[in-house]
Amino acid sequence: MKDNFSNQAEQYAGFRPHYPKALYDFVFSHIKNFNTALDVATGNGQAASVLAEHFTKVFATDISQKQLDKAIQKENIIYSIEAAEKFSFPNDYFDLITVAQAIHWFDFDKFYAEVKRTLKDDGLMVVIGYGLIRIDDEVNRTIDHFYTNVIGSYWDKERKHVDEEYRTVPFPFIEIESPKLFIEYEWTLDHFVNYLGTWSAVQHFIKEHNSNPVDCEMLQSLQLHWDTTEKKKISFPLFIKAGRKAE
Repeated sequence: MKDNFSNQAEQYAGFRPHYPKALYDFVFSHIKNFNTALDVATGNGQAASVLAEHFTKVFATDISQKQLDKAIQKENIIYSIEAAEKFSFPNDYFDLITVAQAIHWFDFDKFYAEVKRTLKDDGLMVVIGYGLIRIDDEVNRTIDHFYTNVIGSYWDKERKHVDEEYRTVPFPFIEIESPKLFIEYEWTLDHFVNYLGTWSAVQHFIKEHNSNPVDCEMLQSLQLHWDTTEKKKISFPLFIKAGRKAE
């Protein structure tokens, strides 16, 4: 698994979107027991912190120590450095395993083998992702140009799974029908610009050119349509795969 987010761990913790209550309500409605949960590639523990409000014990793993250094702390969350393809947990241990906005980086076969080994027979596996941010027609055109033409070649090949809304990500479980949901906020221009800085392709561009592509043409284009004191409604489409092991 690639570590594309250690360099911007602080920015990631401050400016990445959080998942809506409706998503967790859907997940919890299909849980049979609330003893142990695992959040894989937890980042700063965003999902793990919500799981901790419902489960007796939550394990949360990531390959980035810098991300875990910024993680939300709760008494019943146990963080550890661990790859998604090799768990240190016993068989038939978890009531729920989640991975949010990260599975496209995994070796699918190895990851799912570990999920099937450690998930209880009545446990739930949930994969969550979100697509390209949408705001309004004028800003969307600027985003799309930046995404495709400015930093398009700097995205890792795995990003295509996000563009395809995880339709090409395998899911070897008995799938449960998921609702159509969105992440929605009101953001200032400053928040949006800081969010763009968390994109792995932006960081790849900075590393190669020693300059931030957001601070150049992108910001100037945005300022034509977005006053610095204005808050705009933003939306991310969510995609969810939830299911159980085959009997």
